[in-house]
Amino acid sequence: MHHDSATRLASVIVIATGTLWGLYWLPVRRLSELGLTGAWGSLAIVAAAALLLAPVALVRRRAFAGSDRLAVASVLLGGAAFALYSVALVYGRVAIIILLFFLTPVWSTLIARYALRWPTPRLRVLAIACGLLGLGVMLGADGTLPRPRSAGEWLALVSGMLWAVASTGIRLRAPVAPPEAAFVFATGACLGAASVAPFLAPWPSALPAGHLGPAVGWVLLAGGLWWGLSMAGLMWATARLDPARVGILLMAEVLVGAASAALIAGERLGPLELAGGALVLAAGVLEVWPVRRR
Repeated sequence: MHHDSATRLASVIVIATGTLWGLYWLPVRRLSELGLTGAWGSLAIVAAAALLLAPVALVRRRAFAGSDRLAVASVLLGGAAFALYSVALVYGRVAIIILLFFLTPVWSTLIARYALRWPTPRLRVLAIACGLLGLGVMLGADGTLPRPRSAGEWLALVSGMLWAVASTGIRLRAPVAPPEAAFVFATGACLGAASVAPFLAPWPSALPAGHLGPAVGWVLLAGGLWWGLSMAGLMWATARLDPARVGILLMAEVLVGAASAALIAGERLGPLELAGGALVLAAGVLEVWPVRRR
C-alpha cells in the first residue's frame, strides 16, 4: 500500500477506534440491566474476547514462546487496566470516567521522571500541572475536597495509573506480535475483571426469562467488535503513525463518550467539570507534543 494511502487509512482507523470506545459504555451498562451487574458483565465480555482470540494464539504458540516475558507481563497488566476502566463505566458518569482514565499521560511522565530518571522537558512538566489541576477542578467542582466520590471514579483513576505502568513496560521491551498481544491483553482483562467482581456485586443468579439471548448477543458483540476487531485495527494503525498523532486522534473517545452520555443517558457536566476536563485534554495534547531534543 502506498505510504500516503496507508497513513490516511491508519488515521481513519484510529479515529474510528476512539469513536467506538466512546460508545463502549452502552454494551457494558446494557449487560448490567440484563442481570450481569457489577463487573460480571465486563468479565463476560473480555472472556468472550479471549475465547475468540485463543485459536490465533494457539496457532502462533511457537512465536509466542519466544516473546519477552516482561513485555508479556506489561500487556497482561494493560488488559487488567482496561478491564477496571470497563467496570468503572457501570459505577460512574461516563465523561468523568473517561477523563479520569485519560490522566494516564500525567502518571506516565511521573514514572519516566522519578522511576526511570529520564529528563523531563518543560512541556511535560506543563502537562503534569494541567492534568493535576484538571483533576482537582473536576473532583472538587461541588465545593468539597477534590477526591473520587464513587467506586467508578476510584476504578477509573486506578486503571489510568495501571495503564501508565503497563504502557511504560511495553515501550521499554521488545514488543509482542499483534495477534499474540491481543490474546494476552484479553487474558489480562479477564484477570482484572475477575479480581474485583466478587467485591462489587454477588455472583449473578439465573438471568430473567428472555434476557439470556440478548445478553449473549451483547457479550459477543462487545468482545468481538471492541476487544477483538478494534484492538487489532488499532495495533495495525499505530505501527504506521506517529505516537503524537495516535494520542490526539484517540481523544475522539472523550468527545463521543461525553456527547453520547449527555444525549442518551442525560449525563451532563457542570461548568467547572467542563473546565477540568479541558485541562485534562490539554495535558494529553502537551504530553504527545513533539519536543526539541538536545
